[in-house]
Amino acid sequence: MKRLFRLLAMISLTAAAVACAPRERTLVLLSTNDMHAKIQRFPHLAAAVAACRDTVTTLLLDAGDRWTGNAYVDLAQTPGMPVIALMNRLGYDAATLGNHEFDHGQAFLGRMLDSMAFEVVCANVESDTCTFPQLPPSVVIERDGIRIGIVGAVTNYEGPGHPAGNASCFEGLSFPDPQAKASECAAALRPDVDVLVLLSHMGDDRDAELLARETRFDVILGGHTHEEVDTLVNGTLLTQTGKDLQCVGVTTIRLRGRKIAGIDYRLVPLGGYAPDPEYQAEVDRCYADERLNRPVGSFASAADKAGLANWMASAAAAEAGAEVGFYHIGGVRLDSIPAGGIGTARIYDLEPFGTQIAVMRMTPRQMERMIVAKYNEPTREGHRLDLVSTTPYEILVNEADSAVGVRFPQLRGGRSYRVSVSDYVYKNYQGLEYADGSISGVKVADVLLRQLGEESPLKPDNRMRQRIVRSPAAAH
Repeated sequence: MKRLFRLLAMISLTAAAVACAPRERTLVLLSTNDMHAKIQRFPHLAAAVAACRDTVTTLLLDAGDRWTGNAYVDLAQTPGMPVIALMNRLGYDAATLGNHEFDHGQAFLGRMLDSMAFEVVCANVESDTCTFPQLPPSVVIERDGIRIGIVGAVTNYEGPGHPAGNASCFEGLSFPDPQAKASECAAALRPDVDVLVLLSHMGDDRDAELLARETRFDVILGGHTHEEVDTLVNGTLLTQTGKDLQCVGVTTIRLRGRKIAGIDYRLVPLGGYAPDPEYQAEVDRCYADERLNRPVGSFASAADKAGLANWMASAAAAEAGAEVGFYHIGGVRLDSIPAGGIGTARIYDLEPFGTQIAVMRMTPRQMERMIVAKYNEPTREGHRLDLVSTTPYEILVNEADSAVGVRFPQLRGGRSYRVSVSDYVYKNYQGLEYADGSISGVKVADVLLRQLGEESPLKPDNRMRQRIVRSPAAAH
């Protein structure tokens, strides 16, 4: 009988323990970044989001760069509004700023923020202007009893001191160190939330720097570098979905009570989902723009990234009557254009910034200093071939991958040449030396459209005229 009582007591205690054990809950964070207005994938995203929301508690988040890259969005009656309208309809919960949110100026962005039905957070933008409201650094969202803290941060590394872009877009704003500000928010929020998320538009390299010393975040949903990232850094999940809405990030967080029991991440291609018909109809209306669809000219053969950069450099130089043309690779926004007819929209996708041609006089020594300074920048734009040119050149680098000189086989030392660059290079590259410099007011996209109309079919030149020569003996 005593044994029976003991058995019944054990069963009772076990049942009580099970009853008191915390319930396991699941939270899914769906994330996008660097959409760059590629709304043609939005109907697939809508289908993926609906499938997830039907089964589990879900938050939908974005890590910046929502526009610039699709003429049907960027040249809409209100630039950028088609993508914001779709995000509002889909029910995004929160987002941070990317550098391209500032492309139309801060006054424009200030007005657009009023149209966003989701929270926009950024810990490291400070405003003292009436045109741009001060954003909250973070937000706490509660779902199914789970408190999720969301912090935002944007790059300030390429400016320097502000996000990548024309300095005039950032006047009156300051951008403190995003890593320091993210850590400040983490310290303040961590005691009050169950899950702590950083929406970062710093780039995965800078995110990894932060995580080397900051362990309070549970996950970073990143952007800016257009990489597909799924890794652990110092025990914290670091993710990024690539670009152009090719994929959606799926971060699954399991909690027992208020403790995280496990986190995993999957990158899900959106092409596997049948498009939602209602969202597809909305996208189709955006694309039914005759002025953008009308063919302008054609390519006789396909152009790759080098061919497009060569075309932009040479077209700008020809328009300006320049002997040497340079074009920065970051301003070439398509990786290729196939052979065949080309409409206006494709050219504005290639050059969506309204870039103008700048002209100046430079010696080969001054060109060398420009190229070396850019190559040696401690930013993600450094240590690569950044300036495509109509004239061949070689960058000489040492064992430490520092540029120490440039060879121009077709230029004469000491002579002054008429040189064309983009106004982005003219305004933003550090330490430029030149004479008689000015911005022409002529837009690169207009020059490309005119060439297409007058000289088609164009034959792209896909040869890269520039190269990096890595030699331990490299010396100036």
